[in-house]
Amino acid sequence: MAGLAAPESIVVPDKMLEDAGLQVIVDEVAHVDNIKKRIQLSGGREVDYDKLFLGLGARSFIPPIEGRDLNGVLSLRSAADAEKIRTYIKEKKPERLVFVGAGFISLEVASLLALGGSSPRTITVVELMNRPLPLMLDEDMAASVADYLAQKNFRLLTGEKVKTILGSNGQVTGVELDSGTTIDADMVFINVGVRPNTELAEAMGLEMGDFGIKVNSYQETSDPDILAGGDCVEKINFITGKPEGGRLRGPAVMQGRLAAKRLAGYDIQFPGVLNAGGCQMFDLIVTATGLTETDAKQNGFEPVCAVVDSRSKHAMIPGMLPWKIKLVFDKKSQRLIGGQIVSHTIGPSREIDAVSAFILGGKTIGELTTFSSACNPDISSEPSAEPITIAAEQALQKLKLA
Repeated sequence: MAGLAAPESIVVPDKMLEDAGLQVIVDEVAHVDNIKKRIQLSGGREVDYDKLFLGLGARSFIPPIEGRDLNGVLSLRSAADAEKIRTYIKEKKPERLVFVGAGFISLEVASLLALGGSSPRTITVVELMNRPLPLMLDEDMAASVADYLAQKNFRLLTGEKVKTILGSNGQVTGVELDSGTTIDADMVFINVGVRPNTELAEAMGLEMGDFGIKVNSYQETSDPDILAGGDCVEKINFITGKPEGGRLRGPAVMQGRLAAKRLAGYDIQFPGVLNAGGCQMFDLIVTATGLTETDAKQNGFEPVCAVVDSRSKHAMIPGMLPWKIKLVFDKKSQRLIGGQIVSHTIGPSREIDAVSAFILGGKTIGELTTFSSACNPDISSEPSAEPITIAAEQALQKLKLA
């Protein structure tokens, strides 16, 4: 949508698959007979199978808001959606944009569109919860994001709900909030979640969970000859052990690989999701993994948290930029269960991957006080100020004082 990549660049070309000896059929599946192991395609063709993998994906969820069908009400899930947004921007040249939901897709799209146009566009973001990026950040970390967006002239309305999308002659003209506030708009972008595509699996009689198709740790469904993965399946949270949606690209890719390994005879289990993710708004990068402090409390943990203000380079090096990290520990086990980073440069934001590795490895507060990163004055803070280690030291002191 930003014009930095062509649509075909984000998919695997059919020819690449065919050159690898795979047969590619472009058609819609009308019916699957999992007793006879036969697939009926909409074009009338039938295909028999020994093993079947379902990668049915998910679709954008548009709440049943009056006016959602007006021209100019858009969402983003696929390349086709991105093309639709680009076409609308080019033809209608909207200047007043309202974004419903302050998740990472909304904020990334808003920051991209704020940069375009012959004149500055008016950006309003309406969020039901009390902070931007509510699934990634706690209030203390989200506050700096809200301040940054305000500096970029974003109007961020939290604790607000869109009641009605207003229009005239089939074209969107604004939104009305539950509070009675009316906001003029030439375009309304809605991103408040997705729903798994499970209709085909349900018709086949496969067992469903609360968040999608139920699979075991080898990606097998209730039918052992049918595997599934990605956004259409229910996943287990690595930390809580509870089922959830976990609809991010990383787990989808990994589940596809593990299903292939299972079919090849390997017994490698999917460990569960951490929901590690990131986004960029202008030059601000936010990454997060595991549980937020809020999530931890809701799941019965007693969190011990530490926030460290760090810097992208040694203080003596020109061009140093600030960044901040928050770590969340479980008081009882002292294990790391979550992390959040807000950074003004890309390098430090990748430290979230180390946090994910520490969570998966079951590392504790005490063990992280001994962590030492690879250091260089041009690319990191000094060894004595490694932020993960400092956060662990702060958490250790909180335990001592408790």
